[in-house]
Amino acid sequence: MRFCRFFPPNSGSAHGAVPLYGLLEQNQVKEITQAPWREWNRGTRAWPVNEVRFVAPTEPSKIVCVGRNYAAHAAELGNEMPKEPMIFLKAPSSVIGPGEAIVLTKYSSRVEYEGELAVIIGKKCTNLTEAEDPFKYVLGYTCLNDVTARDLQKSDVQFTRAKSFDTFCPMGPHIETEINVHDTLVETSVNGERRQSASTSLMTYPVAFLVRWISRMMTLVPGDVIATGTPAGVGALDGGETVEISVAGIGVLRNPVHSPRS
Repeated sequence: MRFCRFFPPNSGSAHGAVPLYGLLEQNQVKEITQAPWREWNRGTRAWPVNEVRFVAPTEPSKIVCVGRNYAAHAAELGNEMPKEPMIFLKAPSSVIGPGEAIVLTKYSSRVEYEGELAVIIGKKCTNLTEAEDPFKYVLGYTCLNDVTARDLQKSDVQFTRAKSFDTFCPMGPHIETEINVHDTLVETSVNGERRQSASTSLMTYPVAFLVRWISRMMTLVPGDVIATGTPAGVGALDGGETVEISVAGIGVLRNPVHSPRS
């Protein structure tokens, strides 16, 4: 299944309008009554895909990111591979959806893209044992761009500021429940030029390990996001560019890049 969150035609975020949840089926968006991690039913309304405006498919309580999960990416930044998953949090207020603008910040001279596979939690989980199946707690997967102020990341040592500026977490375009997360292609393009391309099979810590391991540090609740790390090939973004994150079996997350606000 493909779940989405969207504004139907002739609506918007103004005047109290709120996004709806839906199913993508045969070039249509079909309304569902609740978030897909709840007990939902099909609604009666449907719209052509090209008539709705998609937004980020979840409003997470937290975004747990995994650093240096691809050895080639760690090497390109001159870092050693961690002996266990290196995790950090990205502010939920940084989330935007497909088509929304990544706005560069005047506080950084080098903002970079990081294309990633993101895991969407579907069921509360905490302290999972080795015997428990972590995929029982996963709703599905989406594309994520872990936008990073690289100079601030280096100067601050810890990552919160560099990762959490408003608009620095594009997600979408929807949640796919059935892909082969063990071997699927993650790619990033800027202005149509491919910059990153690697299979999730190259992750040091795969999805199942990450869900189980992170659940032992903090409780994961429905709608939460795990960003599984980025492959090699990261690079700078400039105003006027368009960045695309694609994950095979999911789709393409496309966002324009705007210069810093004055």
